[in-house]
Amino acid sequence: MAFNIQFFGAAGEVTGSCHLVTVGNQRILLDCGLIQGGHQDEQRNRESFPFDPKSINAVVLSHAHIDHSGRLPLLVKAGFRGFIYTHRACRDLCRIMLKDAGFLSEKDAEWENRKRIRKGLKPVEALFTVEDARLAMQQFKGMIYAKKQRILPGVSLRLSDAGHILGSSIVELWLNHAGESHKLVFSGDLGRSGMPVLNDPVSIKQADLVLMESTYGDRLHRTWEETRREIHEVLSLATGGRGNILMPAFAVGRTQEILYLFAKHYKEWELDRWHIFLDSPMAIEATRVFTRHSELFDADTAALWRQHSKNTLLPNLHISRTANQSMAINRVHSGAIIIAGSGMCSGGRIKHHLKHNIWRKECQLVITGFQAKGTPGRALVDGAKHIRLWGETVRVASSVHTIGGLSAHADQTALKNWYSNFEGKPPVVLVHGEEQAIVSLSNCLQQQLSASVHAARLGETLTLRGSTLNIVSRKQHKNLIYG
Repeated sequence: MAFNIQFFGAAGEVTGSCHLVTVGNQRILLDCGLIQGGHQDEQRNRESFPFDPKSINAVVLSHAHIDHSGRLPLLVKAGFRGFIYTHRACRDLCRIMLKDAGFLSEKDAEWENRKRIRKGLKPVEALFTVEDARLAMQQFKGMIYAKKQRILPGVSLRLSDAGHILGSSIVELWLNHAGESHKLVFSGDLGRSGMPVLNDPVSIKQADLVLMESTYGDRLHRTWEETRREIHEVLSLATGGRGNILMPAFAVGRTQEILYLFAKHYKEWELDRWHIFLDSPMAIEATRVFTRHSELFDADTAALWRQHSKNTLLPNLHISRTANQSMAINRVHSGAIIIAGSGMCSGGRIKHHLKHNIWRKECQLVITGFQAKGTPGRALVDGAKHIRLWGETVRVASSVHTIGGLSAHADQTALKNWYSNFEGKPPVVLVHGEEQAIVSLSNCLQQQLSASVHAARLGETLTLRGSTLNIVSRKQHKNLIYG
């Protein structure tokens, strides 16, 4: 028996995770994420799927991040009628994140159409709406970790903790057809050992094929101790200055890690000198989901949570739910730590805070996560002297600090170590990485573990027969970008 896997996103790039597995008559989609980056990249989300959504029998979602889940409303709108299998916590986060993405899509279309009407141009539609997100949520099936479950004829699924964000999963698929079987393991996005809040990624022993992320396949993270020291140094540098600290942060995962670290080191870092603002409605809602799933916390976080169960973790934390509360922060010129989305500075309330602070040399900008190519956050990390905000060019005078050690992605060593737990060195296909990261990780796995490694390409079809991985077809890239 052979099974095929096709790559329609996060192949040679980081965002837009989408992989189609076919065994017999069953078609299972692994993730269905939004493409993020520059305008041209994001326009690809509007093109038709390169497969018939009605032909998909089930979706397995590794985690809630929008580059893995964000096109699910479009998939349902295009005719997909099967179940979306994921962890219960992931389902609860998607209820927030997809609704928010639909709302932002509606607002973006409204803003664009105001300009288009003045120019006499045809209006555009929202990519998807809040209602589209609500309808997609009706097809979610929540699962728990470590329980093997039959989801389709000849297809069984088990989820294990990936340690990346709350409810993130390593996907194990048992595929049976015509008396033969194969096992596929999809890493999703892997977290790091010792990460704040969450447990370490689970090791898997058996697989016939491993589909593995490679986001940070070309680098090594700083240790957690070095990262904590680096954050402390930034805070110390800013204390006594006359500016604010801006921390663009992903609403799910990164925000909660920062709040945990602030609570754990509150006295040591002298955080009582600051007013801490959480200015992200989605992050506020996501934090509530975290508290409802506290059984997924690691031992240290669980202990801290119990310790503060009857009082606030941060006595000087200000929650900014409304637009008026957010705008009021802009009247604070010194002594504020502002945590806001989006994590790549491409939207959300952080853009307003950048406009009011980034040109001030006494302010500090702390980059806390991966920045995709084409985003304002990536430009700032790369040393941009000016950025564009709502058509206005704004000078960058603040100090920019990149805290790479906060990453929720495994680095090269952690990825290698995770793969090394597999018995028999099954073939591995690398996805979810830019070219340099893929090449570096591929060399590492081949040279240090003698692994058989293949870098997935957009639109490529691979087949597994026995232990042999073959390229069935590789079409031209330009013909396969969602259309």
